[in-house]
This record gives sequence, C-alpha cells and structure tokens, in this order.
Amino acid sequence: MTNDGTAAAAGAGGDARGARAAADGTAAGSGDIGRSLELLWGTGERPSRGPRPGLSLDRIVTAAVAVADAEGLAAVSMRRLSTELGAGTMSLYRYVPGKAELLDLMLDRVLGEPLSAGPADVPDDWRAAIDTMARSYLENLRQHPWLLKINQARTVLGPSALRGLELALTGLRGMGLRDPELIGVIITVNSFVEGLARTQGDAAEAVRQTGLSDHDFWERQQPYLERAMLSGDYPVMAGMSEDTFSAGFDHFAFGLQRLIAGFEALVEERTRERDGRK
Repeated sequence: MTNDGTAAAAGAGGDARGARAAADGTAAGSGDIGRSLELLWGTGERPSRGPRPGLSLDRIVTAAVAVADAEGLAAVSMRRLSTELGAGTMSLYRYVPGKAELLDLMLDRVLGEPLSAGPADVPDDWRAAIDTMARSYLENLRQHPWLLKINQARTVLGPSALRGLELALTGLRGMGLRDPELIGVIITVNSFVEGLARTQGDAAEAVRQTGLSDHDFWERQQPYLERAMLSGDYPVMAGMSEDTFSAGFDHFAFGLQRLIAGFEALVEERTRERDGRK
C-alpha cells in the first residue's frame, strides 16, 4: 500500500484541487509532524510549569471542533479558543504547538465519530459495508462541513484514521479483490460522497451569502429559461420531463447503487479469472 493511497483512503479522501499553502490553515500535516504524531498517539510529554487546572488537550480539541462546526475553520484560533475555555492563550501552547498541529488533532477527532462499531459489527456483505461506509461519511461531512475545506493530501494518520481504514477494509474483504483495488474502492466511494456533499454544501453557502433561497434564485431565471426552451436551440433539454430536476430525486442513492453495481461486475470478473472461466 502506498503512502498516497493510505492518506487518501484513511482521510476524507483528499481535496483533488491540489496542495495549497500551509499559511491558509487548511492543509493537514503542515505543522510539526513529529509533534502532531506524539499528541495523536499519546506519546508526548505532559505540559509542565503548572498547567491551568481543568485545561486539557481533549478540551482544547473539543472546543476547536465546536467553533469550526458553528463558524467555519477560519474562526478557529488560539486566541479564540482561550476565550472559549477561559484560559490564557499561552496556556494553550503548553498543550499544542499551534493551529497547524491542532488541525491534525481535530481531523482525527471527527473521523473517529462514526467508528462506534467494532470489527465484529461490520456487515458480512461487502455491498452493505460500502453502503454503510458511504452514508456514515456523508453524515460526518454534513455535521462538520469544514472537512471539505481541508487539503488532506498529506494527512497525519492518528488512531481514528487508521481504525476507520481497518474497519473499511474488514467490510470489503469478501470482494476478493487485490489490495490496491480495495484501496481504490474506498477512494472511489469517498470521492463520490465528497463530490455530492460539496455540491450540497456550496448550495447552502450560496443561500447564506446571498440571502436568496434556491426557489427564488431559479424563479428569477424562469422567464429566460422558458424562452430558451421555446427557441428550438436546446431540443434535448426542451423535451425532458417536468420532474427532471425534482428535489425529490435521490441522487445519492442513485449514484451509490450504480457504484456498487460496477463493483459487482469487477468482483464477478475476478471470480471468473480465479476459476479459469472466460
């Protein structure tokens, strides 16, 4: 398994738009990697010189996630967290070096939220496992929309990220695919979920930024679109049914079912190869 494959599968799938400068505070693994690993795996030294009673790394990460959920990742700063926790800013630096390392901890924290199941609870059928994996990931992205803003091309792998990958692979073992192909399945599913979640998130963000609902937005365009359809320049679109763009159509379920059907074809192909059938 390559490092690239591990990061993409264990994390949120990675942002395909490419690496961005660490200065914008959205690139995982952009801080002191060694310190992030120590904090993630609990091997670092405890704060010295009299840490503030009641303050802990767990409380800091919890507060950071809460701020990011409510106001976005840009709102997370050591100063803001010191206010939320009622502690001096310098007190926080005794627990975590800075925002870059804090981001690694936040990422591992939220990736661990859907992981209540153990290996024994993973569905035996790989189709059900993929369905569960996709739906739990989509819900996680909805709960923490800032995840879609993070460049995870170089995720610092903590316990939650690795446990998530372990459980995902456990559910896919029955496919009988080669190891690189199993990682490919996870990346494909994650990428599909991210794309749909990003579209939904962008739509919600547009409403917040403009104050214009989706209904009002399309209502304003309707006279122009009607004239365009009557012009004869767009015969295919003009001939489509009225429910083509209905909000009631479940694009997530449709896409996921098509993905699973495609994987079924691959599993059947590999089975024929092993059995020597054409």
